[in-house]
Amino acid sequence: MTDNELKELLDSEALRINAPEFIADDPVQFPRRFEDVRDIEIASLLTSAIAWGNRRMICRDCDRMLSLMDNKPYAYMMDEGYEDLDDDGNIHRTFFNRHFKYFMRGLRRIYAGNGTLQEFGRSEGIADAELPSWRLVEGINRELAEANGAGADASMASRCLPQNLSTTALKRVNMALRWLVRNDGIVDMGVWDVIKPSQLYIPLDVHVGDVSRELGLLTRKSDDRRAVLELTANLRRYNPTDPVIYDYALFGIGMKL
Repeated sequence: MTDNELKELLDSEALRINAPEFIADDPVQFPRRFEDVRDIEIASLLTSAIAWGNRRMICRDCDRMLSLMDNKPYAYMMDEGYEDLDDDGNIHRTFFNRHFKYFMRGLRRIYAGNGTLQEFGRSEGIADAELPSWRLVEGINRELAEANGAGADASMASRCLPQNLSTTALKRVNMALRWLVRNDGIVDMGVWDVIKPSQLYIPLDVHVGDVSRELGLLTRKSDDRRAVLELTANLRRYNPTDPVIYDYALFGIGMKL
């Protein structure tokens, strides 16, 4: 396949999949329920954190998690409603209430000090970072640790966000940032301006990795940070201002393979 043919395929599949009909069966539907940017941010981060496994189960459990928060994520967080939860209650697969509480304490600390997650990202200098999403998660992890105290179990943190930032593909956070930053007014919400769509990185999972290798867009065998950098660099050749639009294309092409 020539470069021109590959670009045509990527563009046509992105156009086909990046459509309003995509929303109903995807976790993006949950942050889209809200209008307040704080609710959107919290729903994006928490929803993406449990977006692994069967899509139908993910959507069921995201809906249940938002119901737990009375569908008012920011107010629930600031009121510390999560402290009343039974630690052993299950939210999604191996993510339990105790992990949810750990996450919420850290987010509350961030919002109390910054107002929004975007402003926290601004204060962390993510716009000037080579890898904005990794810089953001480094800051969030620090705040989670501070909010939960020096004696907090490190395994709790790893259930919320990746800790191995030198190697992780950071798939779920890169997906959340796609929702928050891309601004074409179709599926993604585009409520952030702290970074541009050109600064986003592809949410890389097994499916996207396999399709990318089939198309010659990725040579690295592991689905890790280096693979994300390689794949995103190749996608920027076809669309330097919005490379992550091709997340939709790779999803659509994968459904056909």
